[in-house]
Amino acid sequence: MSNDCNDPCPASNLRFGMHLSVIVPVFNEQEMLERTLAAIHNGAADAEIVVVDGGSTDGSLYIARKFADQVVSASRGRARQQNYGALRSFGDVLLFVHADTIVPSTFWEDISSALENSRVCGGRFDVKLDGGGRLASLIGRLISLRSRLTRSGTGDQAIFVRRAVFESLGGFPQIPICEDVAFMRRLKCAGRVACVRSQVTTSARRWRRGGFVRTILLMWMIKALYLLGVTPERLACWYTDAR
Repeated sequence: MSNDCNDPCPASNLRFGMHLSVIVPVFNEQEMLERTLAAIHNGAADAEIVVVDGGSTDGSLYIARKFADQVVSASRGRARQQNYGALRSFGDVLLFVHADTIVPSTFWEDISSALENSRVCGGRFDVKLDGGGRLASLIGRLISLRSRLTRSGTGDQAIFVRRAVFESLGGFPQIPICEDVAFMRRLKCAGRVACVRSQVTTSARRWRRGGFVRTILLMWMIKALYLLGVTPERLACWYTDAR
């Protein structure tokens, strides 16, 4: 498959026959999952929802079956789960939504508008953290600003991509951490990355659990070390130990 930075995105017109598939990787997310899936359904009733479970032992599967068109299983790991969900889906456009992230009501309209430009291969949304508070609000704005300046994004920002481009890039790399960062770097080679200003709302639970300042420093350190060439396997061990 080609990974040439000069390859153009395939032209398309979402207003005529394009379909959306939303892939949601899940592992023990019963507290958040219903809100996540309901928001997807309410914003795009005709979209295909594919939930990929990584071995949940709580009520996640019960909730998923109420909303999803497909509930499938894969080995645990976001890259593996998301790639398998994409493989099982049928849409011309793929959207990857974490199980603790709520999309805005206009998300499909926002994606459609972005992809009307045939040079745009995919993109991501701005993000805010739930729970309010000045620090949480500031972190969300900083994440959105940084990714806008770099034309990149993370999985918490609901990455979307044309299927043809996703397949040409080989999907998410099968690594234990930073798969979203690696994928977005490849996506920038394929064409323009849209930075949608509408906000997805992601859970701040890991920030609250680890402390806001400590968590953001840890995340920035992990990303910086990855970009400097430290292996994802080593980074995954450090991240697990630091949590």
